[in-house]
Amino acid sequence: MSGSTVLVTGGAGYIGSHAVLALLDAGRPVVVMDNLVTGMRWAVPEAVPFQEGDIADMDLVGDVIARHQVGAIMHFAGSIIVPESVENPLKYYRNNTAASRALIEAAVTGGVSHFIFSSTAATYGTPEVSPIDEDAPQRPINPYGMSKLMTERMLEDVAAAHPMNFAALRYFNVAGADPKGRSGQSTVGATHLIKVAVEAATGKRGHVGVYGTDYDTPDGTGVRDYIHVSDLAAAHLAALEALEAEPARNLKLNCGYGRGASVLEVLDAVDRVTNMSIERRIEGRRAGDPAALVAANDRILSTLDWRPARDDLGQIIADALAWERQLAERRS
Repeated sequence: MSGSTVLVTGGAGYIGSHAVLALLDAGRPVVVMDNLVTGMRWAVPEAVPFQEGDIADMDLVGDVIARHQVGAIMHFAGSIIVPESVENPLKYYRNNTAASRALIEAAVTGGVSHFIFSSTAATYGTPEVSPIDEDAPQRPINPYGMSKLMTERMLEDVAAAHPMNFAALRYFNVAGADPKGRSGQSTVGATHLIKVAVEAATGKRGHVGVYGTDYDTPDGTGVRDYIHVSDLAAAHLAALEALEAEPARNLKLNCGYGRGASVLEVLDAVDRVTNMSIERRIEGRRAGDPAALVAANDRILSTLDWRPARDDLGQIIADALAWERQLAERRS
């Protein structure tokens, strides 16, 4: 093993559990903290120390940092559903912004040196140009994006005042599952398109909703940049190594592949992978959804020792489908 212990908040959730696997595969000591509201206890490997609790509990977080000699935090805990954030903004400012503030204070008090934050392309709002680079204006159009942007700003200010550096990784659309079948998206009631589509392919849903066909895109449906969750987890490990190598450096990086697929293109790909024809139902637009979100990923490629290994929509879908079938067996 090498390096100090990494605390992974939300490590029983979808992306957090894959980051834990990436850290373990690299021989890094890990401890997980999760309140299990949406996370699954079984998603955390048995060998990994686990603390059930809320990141807003500064005394508990401080105890975990001290007991496990935590030197870095990967922060995934939070709420992530855009339409829900429009309907219930205070939930998002509590779970994402206020709770992150408490976590950051506990990190500073506990002498944590490095902080990697799970941010989002939603901080850009409706982009003026596509693909979006990291210097694009950050003007969120929903409380989810704003709650994440506020945390980015807190980290900037804290890093200027204290001996802690940070990376804000702005995710585009995360999908797929661990190729070895160790973890995947298990959240009940998930809203991500590929997850919904593979649920439909395995009979868990009767159809897939297509929310809006009148966007200014080639086929009228929303365009997104889909990144494989294992590639994203690898980016977190690479970001941690970069922060450790240069303690005075902070990073703000897009995490995507640099090209988008529309809703209809994704569903066509799911039909090909499954050799099925999944029912599609046209619905109205959802609140807070921009027409297209595609990453300019030049900066992450030039900054980190990271290259996508699973940059293929069909492979992303196949891994998601394999996990969904595994989940069905687990629940049967």
